[in-house]
Amino acid sequence: MDNPLVIGIIAWFFPGAGHFVQKRARRGIIVSASVWLMFVIGVVSGGAYYPGFDFKDGTLLYLLNVFATFGNGLGDLLAFFLTLEPSKDVAGRATFEYGGRFLEVAGLLNYLAVIDAVDICLGRKK
Repeated sequence: MDNPLVIGIIAWFFPGAGHFVQKRARRGIIVSASVWLMFVIGVVSGGAYYPGFDFKDGTLLYLLNVFATFGNGLGDLLAFFLTLEPSKDVAGRATFEYGGRFLEVAGLLNYLAVIDAVDICLGRKK
């Protein structure tokens, strides 16, 4: 596949897929495992749900959180559906805040993986 836009979208939506499409299986496995493992740890820790945290409570922090977690692609959709009916004790967990940071870092790491996949497609990287 030679279209960098399509590679970028595929790589964003499913972490590691942009590398797999370009026959970079080892790199794709590393990216996919890293992002998905961080995502799963974040969700299990309760980080997908932010009670009482809205745009009006802290605009900049809210936008940074949305940008970072949006980088998870398919994972962001999964996190959205998981938080439709959250358990009542999720904000009381000791790992609640850490889980949120895991989700944010997973999304930011996936953005870097997207850039890497597009750079490979454009021939800027081996």
